[in-house]
Amino acid sequence: MNNAFAQEQENETFKPHHTLGFVVGHTHISEGSKDGDRKWLTFPSFALDYNYVFSPNWSIGLHNDLIIESFKVETSDGEILERSSPFASAIVGGYKPGKHFTFQAGLGGEFAKEENFALTRLGVEYGLEIRNGWEFIANVVYDIKWNAYDSWALGAGISKSFGE
Repeated sequence: MNNAFAQEQENETFKPHHTLGFVVGHTHISEGSKDGDRKWLTFPSFALDYNYVFSPNWSIGLHNDLIIESFKVETSDGEILERSSPFASAIVGGYKPGKHFTFQAGLGGEFAKEENFALTRLGVEYGLEIRNGWEFIANVVYDIKWNAYDSWALGAGISKSFGE
């Protein structure tokens, strides 16, 4: 079967659907501050991601994550910021060029009782279908908090498709 025919068949059978994913991970921050020194810090985090998959290659979603510890970061101008269990939420577009990888980009915010920041999110996710709409997912996400600090997270989890 040639590639053009296979792609045409896939497009004919595709139905828009929703996915909900839960990811457990670790968030890494290079600008961390501990005992007056700048250090790499790593914290456990959880993510809950919703996506609407509207074509075989494209999706849009709301991705949310929570770092479950409090910490301090040092900005580029030397200011120390305290962050109490920050929650981040971003509207993310996804592009899936093949069967397993999805490339993501979006905008959102990080919220904590001390201060809120706008953020840009970039990521890549690998999905491996299990069965019955269930999928194992692993991802790497990079968040650029505007005028603050950056972080990246490595996670693994599971997602479920609905409405296919």
